[in-house]
Amino acid sequence: MKQIAALGLLSMLAFTTTAQTSDPALEAKARKIHERAFTVDTHEDTPENLVNPSFDLTVDHDSKVAQVDLPKMQRGGLDAAFWAVYMGQGPRTAAGHEAAKQKALAIFESIRSAVRNHPEQLALATTPDEALRIGKTGKHAIFIGIENGYPVGKDLSLLKTYYDLGARYMTLCHSSNNEICDSSTDPNGPEYQGLSPFGEQVVDEMNRLGMMVDISHTSDSTFYDVVRRSKVPVIASHSACKALSNVPRNLSDDMLRALAKNGGVIQMNLFSPYVKTESKSPERQAAEQAFFAKWNIKSFLNIYGLPEASQQQALAEFNTIKEQFPVPLATVQDAVNQIDHAVKIAGIDHVGIGSDFDGGTELADLRDVGEFPNLTRELVRRGYSRKDIEKIWGGNLFRVMRAVEHGKSKAVNLKPSTL
Repeated sequence: MKQIAALGLLSMLAFTTTAQTSDPALEAKARKIHERAFTVDTHEDTPENLVNPSFDLTVDHDSKVAQVDLPKMQRGGLDAAFWAVYMGQGPRTAAGHEAAKQKALAIFESIRSAVRNHPEQLALATTPDEALRIGKTGKHAIFIGIENGYPVGKDLSLLKTYYDLGARYMTLCHSSNNEICDSSTDPNGPEYQGLSPFGEQVVDEMNRLGMMVDISHTSDSTFYDVVRRSKVPVIASHSACKALSNVPRNLSDDMLRALAKNGGVIQMNLFSPYVKTESKSPERQAAEQAFFAKWNIKSFLNIYGLPEASQQQALAEFNTIKEQFPVPLATVQDAVNQIDHAVKIAGIDHVGIGSDFDGGTELADLRDVGEFPNLTRELVRRGYSRKDIEKIWGGNLFRVMRAVEHGKSKAVNLKPSTL
């Protein structure tokens, strides 16, 4: 799939710069598997950098500045990525929805412009087959996803507008409830006890178009409404397991079983607090509670639901708390513990990778996409086969994409398959 000769040295560097193992045979095996696998990351917030006219994708940035750029994608052997049209939840008014639509359209254009400006390295993809063809040319395939249904407002026809621009999944909500559904983290609690009547229409229309329904960020009730409503498999584009980190954003074991029965896939989020329960000092806990009380929110995610004028101040204050009372980052081993658990509960055919890089994700030994080979190494060390690793790195997600595209608004019963 990859241009292995060109990637070889860079891939070797990616494996050795952070390697803790002294097993040359394991290193060689992991490197070979990673080079052969078609790797897909279903959630990167890179467009937040792309909208900045001065951002240069060709520069190998410090990971504190950018976790995704062309040198890192090459070094990490990343074949395909979903770049997110992210939208924080704003006012649920006609003016608010119109502003969200215009902002979304601008982000779509920033993605398409980045691809146009780097034709030797990038190409847009809307199907697995397109991505595989792009990979054979040595380019990186760029898919588009929407994070938060807010820019749909109350206008169902906008789903086709966004689909025609390349969107192949939509996360139904973000940190707060919207016109579609309840969020897992709305500070005021549930509004519809799941999907709204309009949200039911949204799921139906996404099925009809062939756009994957993404339940990351939704409430548990919304999740169950979606899996009952959807005629095709659904995804969690960037989520993890509550059994290992009991935060509202993660999926319970019962939800994992329901997702597997639906035929869907959980794309494992690598954000440290979702990967492993944080061990916070009493001082850190007190500082966070005071911060949440000040801003009348329940979670740091709710910062993104604050008015734009307040977001930067709140983020700066929260970052100061993190610096004053640091919490150890989770590791690649912790991330693979999450994968192990999801495989145990849902099965190997229902697990993938959705990092959330450029959106806050950072592990102690996986700080950007250039270090993705570290994840493959740990999977090999745990005994995962080449076939299973290829499923995790993209095969499972592509199986769902094909089911959604071919099934459209009909019930489908496609067997899991590899690439």
